[in-house]
Formats: sequence, C-alpha cells, structure tokens
Amino acid sequence: MEGKFLTLKESEPVSLEWGLLRWISLPDLTGTKQLVVIEVSLLPGHGHNFHKHPRQEEVIYVIEGTVEQWLEGEKRELSPGDSIFIPADTVHASFNVSSSDVKLMAILGPAIESEGYELVDVSGEDPWKTLR
Repeated sequence: MEGKFLTLKESEPVSLEWGLLRWISLPDLTGTKQLVVIEVSLLPGHGHNFHKHPRQEEVIYVIEGTVEQWLEGEKRELSPGDSIFIPADTVHASFNVSSSDVKLMAILGPAIESEGYELVDVSGEDPWKTLR
C-alpha cells in the first residue's frame, strides 16, 4: 500500500476512563510502518498516568486546553501550540488540570508490530506513584 485516505467515520474514538483516543495512523489501519498517530482527549481532572514506550520515541502536541506534562521527574504546563519530545523508554504522563477537555496529538515511532503501540504502565511504582 502506498497511501490511504482516512475519514472521520473510519476512525471511531475509543472511550477510556480518562478520555478518548482516536487512531489516525496504525499499521492495521493505514499500513504505516514508522508512525503511530493518535488524537487524545483528556477529561477535566483526568490524565494518562505515568508510563513509557520502551522502543518508541514520542512527540505530544497540544491542540487545545492546558496540560500538566511530566517528563521523568520534571513537570511543566503546556498550552496550545506547545509540544514535548519524549525519547524511547522515558517515563512520562499527561494530566488535564483545567475545567474543560484537553486535546492532544501524539506521534510515536517506529510502529511496533501490527498494534503499532507499546506501553508499559509504571504508575504504581516508586517514585511515580508519589509524584502527584
């Protein structure tokens, strides 16, 4: 496959307790080998807790809202137009600290197998479980 158009109807959002994911690019969805792209909506007061992607780099770009973004033990507030680069195997987390939804675009590479996405949750481990 050399390319693929993807309409909004072809990419149904996945509802999670902390928000929504909408897959923009995955190996099984678009045939990509290098890029996984996800539109993420975080509900007010919720977030994607501390985790890492052992074999994937990631860029998170803020589309709307304000997010409390962690990179290892460093915390910053990011606003629309701000972004963060996360090296492979680096612990990070994103939390919505506002009263409205936050919308992010996450881009990871390379794609890992057919799922495209590899995640290790470390939120229950020290020191991550005590940072927030």
